[in-house]
Order: sequence, then structure tokens, then C-alpha cells
Amino acid sequence: MNYRDTQKCLILLAGSVLASALYGQTVTDGAAEKTELSYAYGLIVGSDLRTTGLEFDYDAISQGLRDAIEGRDSRISMDEAVDLVQQSYMAAWERQTEENRLNEIRFLQENGKRDGIVTTESGLQYEVIRAEGKQKPGADAVVRVNYEGKLIDGTVFDSSYERGEASELPLNQVIPGWAEGVRLMGVGDTVVLYIPSRLAYGENGAGSIPPCTPVIFTVELLEIVN
Repeated sequence: MNYRDTQKCLILLAGSVLASALYGQTVTDGAAEKTELSYAYGLIVGSDLRTTGLEFDYDAISQGLRDAIEGRDSRISMDEAVDLVQQSYMAAWERQTEENRLNEIRFLQENGKRDGIVTTESGLQYEVIRAEGKQKPGADAVVRVNYEGKLIDGTVFDSSYERGEASELPLNQVIPGWAEGVRLMGVGDTVVLYIPSRLAYGENGAGSIPPCTPVIFTVELLEIVN
């Protein structure tokens, strides 16, 4: 499911899922105060709304909540409300995607000018930190590696170092930029890979990785398993 479909599902299902989760909490935790529970609703919904980057009229939000909770006549229908929210999510996604795309262009252009950075024909950029080995993996190899993946703002989204255990990964099942970069390495080498989004997670992103976002992997090739 892509980012757009996910947002549509969130819009349609968030209310029922949230209500079920909090209802379950009230059943199991009878000491929960009404004020605390109300704040929890607001905090969860507000956290989601914050990701849109939109400005909100808090009085109107409050009125919408009261009308729905108390069963009053609403100013617009539920179908109209869903359409408006879908449109706002889509607009926010498009703005963020375009901003990410421009940031990616700027980052890769500047990074490519640094001493020690090599840019391949595909657009992958890499920097050799340590070069010790000569044996290089093939396209279908399984490799044992330590690695750290982060965004260009320094946010770490994956790390075998944090897990305290090296990973075994088949090169034919990882993102293209990662596979290309590791195939340039010898056993014992450490390389930093600067991977454009089109060689990574593309226009949809993945998990905590936003759309059109380059990623940076520091990779230590420990062993070619097969």
C-alpha cells in the first residue's frame, strides 16, 4: 500500500480504531479520569494533525467534536468531511514531497563536491573509510555486515550496531543503491553510501523514511556468506 492509500485508510479507520483502543483502556483501567482520557484523545488526534503542516481553528475542531459526540446536526455531511480531510492530506503530502525533492537535489549536489566522494553512473555516491579487502561479493551473494542507516538530518532509522548483532543480507533483496554499493566493497572495508531516493525508497518512502528522501548508510563488510 502506498502513502496515499495509507492516508485514506487512516482517515476512514482512525476514529473507530482509536475509540476501540481507548474503550479497552477504560474497561481495564477503571481509575482513568475523564479529563485524562479526554486529553489522551486530543493528544493522539493532534499528533496526527500536526503531520499535515496545516493551521487549524481550534474552536471549529472543538465544535466538530461536540457535534459528533453529542449527535447534533453538523454543518457538513460525513462524506463531505472525509473528502475535505483526504484533500488536505493529499495537499500536505504533495508539499512535503516537493520540499523533500528539492532538499535531495541540493544535498546530493553539495555532497558530490566534497573530497573523497565518488559518484557512480547510477547516481550513487560513496566514500571509502577503510579499504582492506580484495574479495568482493557478487550480485546474488549473501553478506554479513554491520551498518547504520540515517536520514540527511542525522536521524538514525536502522542500525545493527544498536541491536548488537551483525546482519546477514542477500544482495538481491535489498534496495538497489545498497546492493550496488556493497558490491564495490571488499571484505573488511567500511564505506559510507549516499543513496538517492530513486535507488532507495522512492516517492512513497517506507516506515519512518519520508518520500523522495536520500538515505545514508555506513556499511562494514564482515564476510561473504556464500
